[in-house]
Amino acid sequence: MPEFLENIMERLNVQEKRNTYAAIAAGSLFAFGWWLIIDVAARYPNMEDFHHAYHVCGVIATISMIMINMVSNGQIRGDSYTDGCLGQRGARAWFFLGLVLGFTALIASCWILFQSYVIPPEKNLKWPGVGLFMQNLFIFLASLIYRFGRSEELWS
Repeated sequence: MPEFLENIMERLNVQEKRNTYAAIAAGSLFAFGWWLIIDVAARYPNMEDFHHAYHVCGVIATISMIMINMVSNGQIRGDSYTDGCLGQRGARAWFFLGLVLGFTALIASCWILFQSYVIPPEKNLKWPGVGLFMQNLFIFLASLIYRFGRSEELWS
C-alpha cells in the first residue's frame, strides 16, 4: 500500500505543486462558502426567515482570511521584518488578531445556528443556520489551508 501512495504522489508532483494545490483548495472552499450563503439569501429573502445582519459573520471571516495571510512566517519570526513602527510584535499581533476574528466569526455563526434555528420549536427551517455555519467553517478552513498548506519558499 505505501508503494501505491508513493506512486500517486510522484505522478501528481505533490511536493513541486504544493502551492498550486493549496491555492486551489483554499479558493474552492472560500468560493463554496460564499456560494452557500448566496443560496440561503436567495431562497429566504424575508427578514423573518434569514435576517440580513447575519451576513456580518461571513464578512468578518473574509477579513480574517485576508489578515491571516498578509503576514509571512519571516515577519512573525522576525527574520525579514525589521522596519516599521511595530516590527515583529506588530506582525504577531496582526496574525493573532486575524485568528481571533476567524474564531469569533465561526463561534458567532454557531451561536446564530442554535439560537435562531435549532432551539426555537416554532421554526421548522434549519437550512439558513446550517448554511451560515458552513460558510464560516469553509472560509476559516480556506484561510488555514492557504496559510499553512503552501511551502515556505514562497512566502518566508
